[in-house]
Amino acid sequence: MINEFEVLHMFRTDINDIRLKMNEFGRLNKPFLFAINFEMTEGFIIENPLSQSDILFEINGRGNIPKTKMVEEVSSRFDYQPLSYTDYKKKFDIVLDGLRKGDSYLTNLTVKTRVSFDLFLEDIMRMSKAPYKLFVPNRFVCFSPERFVCIRGSKISTNPMKGTIDASIPDAENKILNDFKETAEHNTIVDLLRNDLSIFAQNVQVDRFRYIDRIGTNKQAILQVSSEISGRLKGDSSKKLGDIVIGMLPAGSVSGAPKEETIRIIQKAECEPRGFYTGVFGYYDGDTLDTAVLIRYIEKDGDKYYFRSGGGITAYSDCKSEYEEVIEKVYLPI
Repeated sequence: MINEFEVLHMFRTDINDIRLKMNEFGRLNKPFLFAINFEMTEGFIIENPLSQSDILFEINGRGNIPKTKMVEEVSSRFDYQPLSYTDYKKKFDIVLDGLRKGDSYLTNLTVKTRVSFDLFLEDIMRMSKAPYKLFVPNRFVCFSPERFVCIRGSKISTNPMKGTIDASIPDAENKILNDFKETAEHNTIVDLLRNDLSIFAQNVQVDRFRYIDRIGTNKQAILQVSSEISGRLKGDSSKKLGDIVIGMLPAGSVSGAPKEETIRIIQKAECEPRGFYTGVFGYYDGDTLDTAVLIRYIEKDGDKYYFRSGGGITAYSDCKSEYEEVIEKVYLPI
């Protein structure tokens, strides 16, 4: 296994340096892999990432995961110890107080769940069925279903994901699509992402609104609600990849609206940095930049492992339902 010191040289705390490198590589059509944490205090960028095997990734079928080492056996053990409802409610009440004061109208609240399993993090990445996967040795593995932005030529698009339900619930699809709170939450995120895209693009429009994705897990299938928004980049901004991506951070679907005040509420409720969880990562192949939100995420802390999960809170949210949702999202997509 690769040790932590072998990848430390790839990490940097100057996000502006990453931004400039992304701009440069985009202008020169040089492939790169990048990641930036939620607080925008740490990240990495790797030129020609297919030629290295320190940090493994796969984005919609393209990446550097060795095909000869695919894991075929699936472990049946995946245990988790969720945060107590009492402790979750303390965090929820802080968020609700901010919402009632009008400081935010949508806040994404996340928690850590202690997990244990029989697999290595690298095995989990190899076995996971997800469009966006990233593995950093001795730090974390991510198997994200959510695109952040995709830039191809002058077109930019984003696919915010907001709304989750157990697929086994009778009439689950209609229930989530007709749920008042879920609809209001999704509308807020769509408006936020439309505004974010409009900073760099024109003719911004919603191409698909509230479509359903079905995701298989080691527990049960779940349904996720997403929308697709696109626009045409202004001027020569298609070559300023770093300006665009970093200019839209943090991702709206995992922070909330308005962003600045909402992040203050998040910091007060969560009481610790998120790190790379809910940050973004992506791969540029010399033509197209495809990026993802770092959700569905397991991190290593010493000899312990934690699964991070969360959900959007509005003034209409029910604490018990939100608590059950963050636990429902603790799964392996295998």
